[in-house]
Amino acid sequence: MTESKLLPLVEAALAQHAIAYSVLDCAPELADTAAFCEHYHFALDQAANTILVASRKVEPTRYAVCVVLGTTRLDVNQKVCALLEVKRASFADAETTLSRTGMLIGGVTAPGIAETPIYVDSAVMQQPAVVMGGGNRSSKLLLDPRELLKLPQVSVIEGLARPRE
Repeated sequence: MTESKLLPLVEAALAQHAIAYSVLDCAPELADTAAFCEHYHFALDQAANTILVASRKVEPTRYAVCVVLGTTRLDVNQKVCALLEVKRASFADAETTLSRTGMLIGGVTAPGIAETPIYVDSAVMQQPAVVMGGGNRSSKLLLDPRELLKLPQVSVIEGLARPRE
């Protein structure tokens, strides 16, 4: 697979910030985390899910992009709300995610997202490598999570996610 399979805005951000990565091919119907990991033989703790969160109860709406491992649950109600300084927030729907990031659910990734804070759970940073979306449902990125620190709006947050029960 060639880099041209990545969403162009993701490819441009990777180049702009000199992020080292590999591209993995992905059948679009297998882009969601559990299906991808099972089919391509990755552990869930190698999958870094990228989720857009929105708080629509304030004007203007506040957004954050959160990166958490597939073995954890994003703490939207406490941690993300505190970071956004709002009382309520929720996962953005597919339409909002596409309009805000230019990316499809199942392919959302931190590189390529601008003007939105990106919060990365500290557990992600403990992994030697993670798989993330390629901006679309037909590619994935494989990278050392420390490469994400090259993006200007990234903050590593302790306790952003909790283990799944």
